Amino acid sequence: MEMTITRPRFFAPRLAAALLCGVMGQAEARSDGSIFLCVDANGKRELTDTMKPGCRLLAVPGSIPAPAPRKASGAAGGSTRTTAPAPADFPKVETSQQRVRDSERRDILNEELRAEERRLAELRREFNNGEPERQGGERNFAKYQERVEQMRSSIKRGEANIEALNREISTIK
Repeated sequence: MEMTITRPRFFAPRLAAALLCGVMGQAEARSDGSIFLCVDANGKRELTDTMKPGCRLLAVPGSIPAPAPRKASGAAGGSTRTTAPAPADFPKVETSQQRVRDSERRDILNEELRAEERRLAELRREFNNGEPERQGGERNFAKYQERVEQMRSSIKRGEANIEALNREISTIK
């Protein structure tokens, strides 16, 4: 018994269009965005991202041109980070003045750190290892559990704040 599969006439063009869209979508995702349409001697079309004989560059709407490649520099052949020169009228801060600013910033952050540590200690004392005292309006156990959960999240937030302040203080020169 021989079995043949017939497909509608519109199948091949739709499949080709879908594949073309998929290939074009992938090519657009590349950094250079170049898409070439190649036609071989048999008339077979191929989309590719590399230039070959018999190919022409397609102009794809919405594609972004690639940046120019960087030149390698340095002894090891790696690229070094360069910064653009500052404009002549750009304000400059004296080293001694910057040290004073850094010192003031460190003092402010240390003060915030001490205040956050005090708040955290008070929250932990009130939290009482997950069993804070019930308040008069908490006859409903669900209200009590809600307050306990709020306290738990406040403690986590306080710990995260302390960690962030310590990180910020460590970055000051």
